[in-house]
Amino acid sequence: MPSLIGGLVCCISFLALEVQATYRLHGGYHPRQHQADSPIVSRQTFQRGFQQQQPFQSVQQGQQQPFQSVEQPAQSQNQRTIDLGETHCKSRPLDLVFIIDSSRSVRPQEFEKVKIFLADMVDTLEIGADATRVAVVNYASTVKIEFLLKTHFDKPGLKAALARIESLAAGTMTGLAIKTAMEETFTEGSGARLTNKNIAKVAIIVTDGRPQDTVEEVAAAARAAGIEIYAVGVDRADMKSLRLMASLPLDEHVFYVETYGVIEKLTSKFRETLCGVDACALGHDCDHICVNNNNNNSYACKCREGYTLNADKKTCSRSLQNQNQNQNQNQNQNQNQNQNGSGSNEDANEMSGNELSEDACMCEAQIAFQMKMQSTIKQLTNKLDDLSRKVTQFGVRR
Repeated sequence: MPSLIGGLVCCISFLALEVQATYRLHGGYHPRQHQADSPIVSRQTFQRGFQQQQPFQSVQQGQQQPFQSVEQPAQSQNQRTIDLGETHCKSRPLDLVFIIDSSRSVRPQEFEKVKIFLADMVDTLEIGADATRVAVVNYASTVKIEFLLKTHFDKPGLKAALARIESLAAGTMTGLAIKTAMEETFTEGSGARLTNKNIAKVAIIVTDGRPQDTVEEVAAAARAAGIEIYAVGVDRADMKSLRLMASLPLDEHVFYVETYGVIEKLTSKFRETLCGVDACALGHDCDHICVNNNNNNSYACKCREGYTLNADKKTCSRSLQNQNQNQNQNQNQNQNQNQNGSGSNEDANEMSGNELSEDACMCEAQIAFQMKMQSTIKQLTNKLDDLSRKVTQFGVRR
């Protein structure tokens, strides 16, 4: 009899160890947890290299690198340099007017270089009715509007129109050309989008001589009307006049090249200047969504549906309505779990004869553990029955 009792104890100990191992294997029993939304992935810190510009930047003929290159700072674990010219340069929508000098001093082959420069500029921009619109004002002693902002909304048609432009010869009435551009091209009737403050109004003047009329007052009026003016001087261009025409800061709006043969080298510089930087890609503090502001290369933060933007304009909090909905859902789920739990308690005494059903948790690890427990209990019950029969037989023999 003592040997049978000892065997029974050993059997129970073995089964207990097996149950404990099964519990650890499946991670134990964990009640259902209601987790919050997925955490926001931590943002990376970006660092830009800035180009040091000199006033009236000059391009020498034959130079391969007309402008200073951007110095790349050393990268660290949490920093990397952004190439503004390629990765995060966005073609922001513009109302762009080229004002080109075709006076007698501009030889035919030189004027062809100007047209190539304009075509290259167009290639760097996104052209369209909702993107950048381009107009051309051609001038000498007279002024001719070659086409308006509303004329061409596709690159092939626009570049074909540029190729058809012819020089006018005679004098250099730069002031009159600026006045014409302001009054006849930067108007809603001509295709300018004056009501949209996010679309910049830009004029690029290309000249190789001294104006034969006054430019200071008319250029000031154009700038006061919201037109950003860039002045490009070639060869004998009067630097004082370029400074009087251009917007501030002058070192970003006045350019000079020695000949028309290298003017197309300015294309990459204007691409960078007219580029709209992707401010969100450069790094932001928004909790949920970052939205670019193309007008000033900045960004604003927005929240996902069901959240409201906090006073800091960066972080988001659940809206009251969303919180109430979540509380109602949690209450309903708890009620379902309680109902399932009470049903299980009623059948606990007959567990060995019943089939296991999935609980409300639907947790695979928990279900696997419960199935293993059921199998183990059945094995224990069978072994206890065998031991009980042996004890009974042993008593009868005594």
